[in-house]
Amino acid sequence: MWSRAVAAVVVLCQFAAGAGIAAEAGIMRPQIDGDWWQIAGNPDLGELTGPDQQPVDFSIWQAADGTWQLLSCIRHTRCGGKTRLLYRWEGRNITDAHWKPMGIGMQADPSCGETPGGLQAPHVVRLGDLYHMFYGDWVRICLATGRDGKNFTRVLDEQGKTGLFGEGPDDNARDPMLLKVGGRYFCYYTAHPGKRGAVYCRTSPDLRRWSDARIVAAGGRAGDGPWSAECPHVVFLSDSGQYYLFRTQRYGANAQTSVYCSKDPLDFGVNDDRFFVCTLPVAAPEIVLHQGEYYIAALLPSLKGIQVARLKWLPQ
Repeated sequence: MWSRAVAAVVVLCQFAAGAGIAAEAGIMRPQIDGDWWQIAGNPDLGELTGPDQQPVDFSIWQAADGTWQLLSCIRHTRCGGKTRLLYRWEGRNITDAHWKPMGIGMQADPSCGETPGGLQAPHVVRLGDLYHMFYGDWVRICLATGRDGKNFTRVLDEQGKTGLFGEGPDDNARDPMLLKVGGRYFCYYTAHPGKRGAVYCRTSPDLRRWSDARIVAAGGRAGDGPWSAECPHVVFLSDSGQYYLFRTQRYGANAQTSVYCSKDPLDFGVNDDRFFVCTLPVAAPEIVLHQGEYYIAALLPSLKGIQVARLKWLPQ
């Protein structure tokens, strides 16, 4: 079981001697700063509640009214199919514990081409006055939009389908994350063709036309199994001009996320560790910058909820 006392004292990035770019000047390492506070637990889904259900990959953001929103994939429910749906919580402040459960946010719609029970890993970002929610449907990356940051409508193509792109019917494209770089949008996600997991990226000028996929991180010390490149999350630190990729390998009590640093948002190392910085004992992290302060949200080690802590960046 996770020890908060240990988390507050122990340096949470664990370094391999001489690994990658760890000794280079200008490279920062993320460190959890203080205690965690729990913001969500295992929700009551009524008749869809499953005895083994778990809140897993999620997104956290501020809605138009200033409230904080949390949307998580809940797996092992009784919704049928792949057993997954999206559930939402709301809080007044990011520093508040135990946000208010708001109910089921979305379930898969097979009429739009989505896999029954297959909704995965939402990511919400505000662009102008419109909120964009990227999510997986088990096969493809999809998009929904909304103006209040709480309610979303699927974006459909000419055939009435939601899928933007994927890597193949058996490759489980999932865990999208959007970052704007210059005048283009970068969508990072994971998939595992041939059961070999990797972090992929596609770029777009307008969120409609997308480039071919490019593998931006794979293999190395984090491994190349189907779960070795989960939940990719990229943070840009403007002071140093560096991009940091958080890439999860394990959930639960032995959670592990590897962190990489690169000046190129399309190259964090493929089958090498030259960009490796450290590991964190967390799963599915999302980094939030609010009023000049960094926060990290991650899964509880029990996989029965979601927690937040402050995050600081330290020079190597």
